Amino acid sequence: MSKKLTIGIFGFGVVGQGLYDIIKTKNLNLSIKHFVIKNPNKKRSLPAELFHTDASIILDDPEINTVVELIDDAEAAYHIVTTALKNGKNVVSANKKMIATHIRELTEIQQQYGTSLLYEGAVCGSIPIIRNLEEYYDNELLHAVTGIFNGSSNYILSKIFNEDMDYNEALKQAQDLGYAETDPTLDVGGYDAKYKLTIVASHAYGLYENPDDILNIGIDKLSHRDIQYAREKNFKIKLVPTAKEIANNQVVLYVLPKLVDSTSILYTVENEYNGVVVQAAFADQQFFYGKGAGGHPTGSAVLSDITALRYDYRYEYKKHLTSNNSVYSTDYNLRIYLRYEDESIIELLHFNRIDERYYANGYKYVIGEINLKQLITHRGKIAQDGVFIAEID
Repeated sequence: MSKKLTIGIFGFGVVGQGLYDIIKTKNLNLSIKHFVIKNPNKKRSLPAELFHTDASIILDDPEINTVVELIDDAEAAYHIVTTALKNGKNVVSANKKMIATHIRELTEIQQQYGTSLLYEGAVCGSIPIIRNLEEYYDNELLHAVTGIFNGSSNYILSKIFNEDMDYNEALKQAQDLGYAETDPTLDVGGYDAKYKLTIVASHAYGLYENPDDILNIGIDKLSHRDIQYAREKNFKIKLVPTAKEIANNQVVLYVLPKLVDSTSILYTVENEYNGVVVQAAFADQQFFYGKGAGGHPTGSAVLSDITALRYDYRYEYKKHLTSNNSVYSTDYNLRIYLRYEDESIIELLHFNRIDERYYANGYKYVIGEINLKQLITHRGKIAQDGVFIAEID
């Protein structure tokens, strides 16, 4: 029999409203006692007496046994989540930056205090990838976990390639629909995808990695030249995070735009949808597909975690106990397309080989093989205006 959950919720934005919309259609053994929000003057769809600005009204309330954290401030979220766990409350969070940055410490706090932190909603919206990595693939050898983890950037790229929309126009449309923030850097710069990749790598390979050590290059430097090149070669461009095991239990992690052709399963993942490809030793290739942006898709993942807590569900972090000493590596060769303006970048990056080189009418690009370590070392140079990089299979 499930236990009664008395819930306190931090945040009532797009995901918070989406979660509430779903909960009110269900007959669940739970009740929401308080909301804590940042702006008390904002008009809400619920009675004003439910909303407060003092975090202690939830964190110090002995009747509240479950905290749901849905705010966009990673530092404030960290304080809320750690305090709640130490106060004996179970927590559901959708804050991917906070979780990715502090996942080792959060795991240790759960073990010390006997509480549970669940965060399915932090990774790929409605797709239950964390639960599957924990339960279905707990004894699997995973060759790779990759895909499209960010619905905002995928929406922008879909509009560009399918509707000939300009990048800035597609970005504005994504912002108007609530898929991208006013400052879109987190999405189009590949940071959001990197935080999600860090969390996925923890559950897939037992790695605790600092997101700052992982390469992320986004789509914010994409130009009409790159779009033209992709179309001429029958590619689409997708923003793809990759976790991949290479020799001797080494795992590479990176986020790069990728030129994918029609044979790739990611080619048909469009708009705000996400797609996760798991390549396993025994189960072979499996594909998870679903909406990765929006209040209701993410709210459904948050509710799944909440209802799991009625039965005292906890992540067991099995791969951390049986990871066979997997280690993060940057010694991996990729084949890339690089558009550039300054010739010095070619010498600086030290390509292993260059297969193709083009220069005409002010458009320069090379295609060749390069080591991931070189890209990380010189990522500041790569991130400058006039440079765009994408992986090619």
